[in-house]
Amino acid sequence: MTRKQKRLAVIGGGIGFLALATALVFVALGQQASYFFMPADLKAATLAPGQRIRLGGLVEKGTVVRGQGTEVTFAVTDTEESVKVVYAGILPDLFREEQGVITEGSFGTDGVFRADSVLAKHDETYMPKEVADGLKEKGVWNPN
Repeated sequence: MTRKQKRLAVIGGGIGFLALATALVFVALGQQASYFFMPADLKAATLAPGQRIRLGGLVEKGTVVRGQGTEVTFAVTDTEESVKVVYAGILPDLFREEQGVITEGSFGTDGVFRADSVLAKHDETYMPKEVADGLKEKGVWNPN
C-alpha cells in the first residue's frame, strides 16, 4: 500500500466513524422527542397509540380531584378545548387552578391523558414559553 492509499484509508475510516456516530445521535434523539400540543391542537393531530407528547395550557378551574394516594385528576385547557389528565405522583408546590402547566405523557386507550411528569410555573410572572405562545396565538393570555 502506498502512502496515498494509507492516507485515503485513514480519512475514509474517519468519515465512516463520524457518519456512524451522527446516525446514532439522531436515532437516540428521535426516540426521546416529545412534541408539544395545546388542547385545541389535538383535534388536527394524528397521534400513534402510546406516543409521548407534551400537553400544555391552564389548569381548568374546578377540575382538580385528588384520588387515592398520590393520584390526581384535572383538566388542561386553552379556553377552547380541554383534556382530562390523570397523574400519579407528587405535584409541584405551585400547582393550582388557572395557572400554566405542562404535562408529559401519552393518551390511554380510554382517551384520557396519562401524565408521568407535571411542570408548573415557578413565580407570579413566569409562564412556560410553549404555553404562553399558544395562549397568545388564541388571544387568551395577557402577560400584564
